[in-house]
Amino acid sequence: ERMLELSEDRMESIKTIKKLTEYNDYNLYSIEIKYDYNIDNVTPIVEGEISDQQMMELTFADALPGVELELEIPNYGCSAFTMPNDEKFLFGRNYDFSFDASALLVRCNPKNGYKSIGFAALNHIYNNNPEISMETKALCLISPYICLDGINEKGLGIAVLTQTSKPTIQKTGKPILSTTVLIRLILDKAKTTEEAIKLIKQYDILSLSGRDYHFYITDKTGDGRVVEFDPEKEERPMVVTKFKAATNFYGMYIDKVKPNRVNGIYGKGKERYDSIMDVINNGGNGITDVWKALKASAQDPNPEDIVSNTQWSIAYDLDKLECEIVLRRHWDDILRFKLNE
Repeated sequence: ERMLELSEDRMESIKTIKKLTEYNDYNLYSIEIKYDYNIDNVTPIVEGEISDQQMMELTFADALPGVELELEIPNYGCSAFTMPNDEKFLFGRNYDFSFDASALLVRCNPKNGYKSIGFAALNHIYNNNPEISMETKALCLISPYICLDGINEKGLGIAVLTQTSKPTIQKTGKPILSTTVLIRLILDKAKTTEEAIKLIKQYDILSLSGRDYHFYITDKTGDGRVVEFDPEKEERPMVVTKFKAATNFYGMYIDKVKPNRVNGIYGKGKERYDSIMDVINNGGNGITDVWKALKASAQDPNPEDIVSNTQWSIAYDLDKLECEIVLRRHWDDILRFKLNE
């Protein structure tokens, strides 16, 4: 095995990798990021085009400087919603993806940002078992840049969800913000949903891996909004709409979306949205109802559908800053984590 030349703080991060479950194949692992990643290094200002691969290489260069490794880029389906918890709020999230994946709980505590916990899918970095070798462990260092959802110490939550439209490529000369780097930026820098939206406006959005996405953002005041890039317009302007839940269709075009079908560029998953809203509208309140909505919107494996097969379901508490997570619909097997652990 070749020796990787890694800095001390990166080695410290690698030493924190732990296996947290004992399933036969796909498990939950955790890592604590001890090195200083720098978002400015992965949000370039470019003339002309930049490829997915080049964007990926920038994140690699920041996480693993001097190390040559290859990576493919992921796709994501999903559901996300805000649920009242008496006077407080909870944030529910299903991550759906047709290929089974191990999950990685990523703890970040950046010098100039907020502390957070988020979840990354390990099949996006080739290794569903990071414990195989030093190299597979080192790959986990890219995890701050590939989280698919998370919450920070200010009680802000965010998740990415796939769309059926063409990938968003904004070109106005601002720094470029790619799909999962956006999640890192918001977790590190935003206290509220409103702050998150102001931050995103400072960048040009680039959707990675040949797919399109929107984002669901909520905070401890229950300010849930879906952040989208209008698929009817070539320049893809950002549109923000208040919503209690989101699946894989455009909230801004909800009147063009029917359940149980793909609605062209406008997306799909309206039936999952409806099942979540049924729980919320029938007085949904508290953690039991979050799990009811997560179960109602979870998806069994379907090899024909890239956004089937719920890989994880999470109930985040935006006040207590903790979460409950279930892997691959093992509903009775709930794992609990605190942000300040």
